Amino acid sequence: MRLSDFKAMTFDVYGTLIDWEAGLLAELKPWTRERGLSLSDEAILEAYAEIEPPIQAANPSLLYPQVLTRTHLALAARWGIAADDSAARDFGNSVPRWPAFPDSTAALGYLKRHFTLAVLSNVDDASVAASVEKLGRPFHHVFTAQQIGSYKPDRRNFDYAISKLDAAGIAKDEILHVAQSLFHDHVTAQAVGLVSAWIDRRAGKKGAGATKPIANPPRVQFRFETLGGLADQHRSEYSS
Repeated sequence: MRLSDFKAMTFDVYGTLIDWEAGLLAELKPWTRERGLSLSDEAILEAYAEIEPPIQAANPSLLYPQVLTRTHLALAARWGIAADDSAARDFGNSVPRWPAFPDSTAALGYLKRHFTLAVLSNVDDASVAASVEKLGRPFHHVFTAQQIGSYKPDRRNFDYAISKLDAAGIAKDEILHVAQSLFHDHVTAQAVGLVSAWIDRRAGKKGAGATKPIANPPRVQFRFETLGGLADQHRSEYSS
């Protein structure tokens, strides 16, 4: 199997193209430190990974800024910090401040010349629009949790993207799903019959970071530590 066998790529954004762990830590670490807590990066990320998914699952119609706001309030309660609605709302609106990984924009610019590119993201339209702009606007389609009414790993999100691309003349077996999170993306991608590429941004780090750990990782057909590595692999196929 080769990358050049596919016509389209669907992308998770946060964790894959945008460094959401750096973004989360930039928001949460100063907040906890100012309130007298000394928490490691891993402690912050692991608490986030435990709290956010149940909020999404129980409230699939919430916009992502509201999910982040509720997550912030739940983190405050866990750590014994007084609730601060203003700080929670600011965190809820923080997605546009999260940085892109250094390799993302150039790799996407290359891939756009060879594939139909689509976002399949767990955020709202407004938040993802700011990130898409940061990434150089490389996408032909943008599919969000706001449009779909559910959050990954719900299979409805993947079925929605598959249906939309099918209407554009791209069959399911011509789609490669590209993502970092095993929990949010690869388990369900495999279940619905998509081939997937794991961008293992946490290679060499302990734990699962801001994503929920899973006991039995799914088999993935491709693995790269960066999106640039995926682009380089395609480049080598294309020139051979």
